[in-house]
Amino acid sequence: MPEASEPPERPAPPAPRDAVQRWRLVLARGPLDPDAGQREQLAAWEQALTRSELPLAGLDASPPKPRFAVAAPLSPSIPGEAELVDVWLVERLPAWRVREALGASMPPAHRLVDAYDVWPGAPALPGQVAASVYRAVAGNDDLDPAVLAEACDAVLQAPTLERERAKGGGTVRYDLRPFIEALEVDRAADPVTLRMTLRHDPERGIGRPDEVLAAIADQLGLAAPPVAALVRERLVLAPPPPPAPPVPRNRGPRRGGQPATPTSRPRK
Repeated sequence: MPEASEPPERPAPPAPRDAVQRWRLVLARGPLDPDAGQREQLAAWEQALTRSELPLAGLDASPPKPRFAVAAPLSPSIPGEAELVDVWLVERLPAWRVREALGASMPPAHRLVDAYDVWPGAPALPGQVAASVYRAVAGNDDLDPAVLAEACDAVLQAPTLERERAKGGGTVRYDLRPFIEALEVDRAADPVTLRMTLRHDPERGIGRPDEVLAAIADQLGLAAPPVAALVRERLVLAPPPPPAPPVPRNRGPRRGGQPATPTSRPRK
């Protein structure tokens, strides 16, 4: 019987190219379709980045997948004025090329505000987010700014704020108070405006603005918070960690062969 022919040797696929440049995008985002969950939003970003024809890291992988990172999730119904997204390139490009390519290829309801170069080896963007700043505009012209400020003070002075959150097929109770960093009423604004700085915790989650507004409404004796508009103004990034202290150099033995540290005397 004839011997079976060996399969032809196929060359190994080339290794994916390493990223050499990392761009941080600052974006304005309008409200999305209510059904646009996180998976749908990430898929829209993959399609938009692929359309940009930039030399994105990950496009030469199998399967192709552009490398990018969204700083923090945002509810589809809430607009954002300064959302952050990192993208990695396998070629170094000038800022005008990046802005031009991305400005013409954005996911729905997104607009490129700025783009700047960051160190490729910097910590992951989602892990740097320490808090979100939201702006809530009152929808009730009769709302007294002083009364709103008193309600905010009561929320901040509360030792705990027990709330319920939907999870899976049921609800879980949690303490909202640790997620609230600051509540500030802009009394000069017309209508009255409230700014909320809500913390992000890598283990416990993030502060939800609707829950904070509900807690304030409870203090006001209202069934629902009187809010006409809610937007995330910006994200607060944690400062980079301090540099590690220098490691002391080992000077070795002294001249004459004596050790650098004195030896203990023999016992008598």
